[in-house]
Amino acid sequence: MLLNEPEAFDGYTLFNKRGTPTLYLIDNQGREVHRWELERRTLFARLLENGNLLAFARDLDREPERSVREVDRNGNILWDCMQGVPHHDFLKMPNGNVLLLSLQHKPAAAVIAAGANPDFIAADSLFAPHIVEARITGPASCEIVWEWSAWDHLIQDFDPGKANYGVVAEHPELIDLNFRLAEVADWLDPMDWIHSNGIDYNPELDQIMLLPRHFSEVWIIDHSTTRAEAAGSSGGNSGKGGDLLYRWGNPRAYRAGTADDQQLFWPHNPEWIPPGRPGAGNILIFNNGDEFPDFRRGYSSVDELVPPVDGANYRLDPDQAYGPAEPVWTYTAATPGDFYAPYISGAQRLPNGNTLICDGVNGTLFEVTPAGKTVWQYVNPTSSDGPLRQGEPVPLQKLDWVGGVEIEIPVNQMYRAYRYAPDYPGLQGLDLTPGAPIELYDSP
Repeated sequence: MLLNEPEAFDGYTLFNKRGTPTLYLIDNQGREVHRWELERRTLFARLLENGNLLAFARDLDREPERSVREVDRNGNILWDCMQGVPHHDFLKMPNGNVLLLSLQHKPAAAVIAAGANPDFIAADSLFAPHIVEARITGPASCEIVWEWSAWDHLIQDFDPGKANYGVVAEHPELIDLNFRLAEVADWLDPMDWIHSNGIDYNPELDQIMLLPRHFSEVWIIDHSTTRAEAAGSSGGNSGKGGDLLYRWGNPRAYRAGTADDQQLFWPHNPEWIPPGRPGAGNILIFNNGDEFPDFRRGYSSVDELVPPVDGANYRLDPDQAYGPAEPVWTYTAATPGDFYAPYISGAQRLPNGNTLICDGVNGTLFEVTPAGKTVWQYVNPTSSDGPLRQGEPVPLQKLDWVGGVEIEIPVNQMYRAYRYAPDYPGLQGLDLTPGAPIELYDSP
């Protein structure tokens, strides 16, 4: 299925079937103009301004090998960085360093000593979000030059005899070690306490945005700190060290609201809209919806919010939750349940003001205008076994889901996709002569 209306932003779209090593660059007609064959599987990749790809490489049969790597147009590896335990998201910073989302393993004894409720943790350990900035020092080496860990910014009111004890409601800048959404607690992996799944960097503010999915929030932290300041509560442009500067989406997480105040539901792909694009400086988030048994929000949306930024900090009125009260722009389907991607997925603001949306669960990319009109749509025609045949329904595969539930998912799922303008520096010098469209098929 291909839709390409005149209002669509003309460019080139980079995508791959989630967890495969082949990435495709297509034009708006769905014709392949380039492909990359990587050595290992990846969730997704970013096209850099120098024409190379930045990708997260992982093979399930080669665990614990995970890395972020840069490859040239022919798929040759230029460098490989294996600092930390990279997962889910990564980006190249203006200074040439790589910023990656990582995990820190904390043994059960340390978690209990930090004030955790034993009922909320796994028997042996817990993972804490860890952001790493690494400088590339060689083809197979890199070194950490800056890092931030959620573990350094905890608060708990469960055990007054343990570390981090305090009044959670009085410290929105800290992370409640025992916060759990009670209605879905039985479905969460007790090791994966926060499940961070996305980051972005704002060079003008020198700040990092992090998306803690199991908190149903978005967080912002200060990157202008030293490594020591990032582990504390003072220093940097904000004067607050590595404490949270801003959080939005679920004020229950810091005792500033109820379930009725929750606005984000298991979200993905936070993006500061880049300079020069409509909404520049605003935050764009793929708001997945609630996939667990109660289905309080059984539909997805893409939400744009205007953060209450005040210099290097964010306004917060006493005894209130962080604003705004609601998004400045939201996309949902005319019948909301028709657009529902309960996991993965993402969105990108395009230069003409339209928004490219990746419905990753259903393997579909589509572009909408500010008024919500769909002007471009493309169904991923590839699976782990290559292109699908035209006319065939999308096959399903079985997946063991949270809580031991078995579900069936389409074989053409995507994690994320990006559209690049024809004058994007990373496309210069690349032969963009269209080939044949990758085989298309009809959706079931």
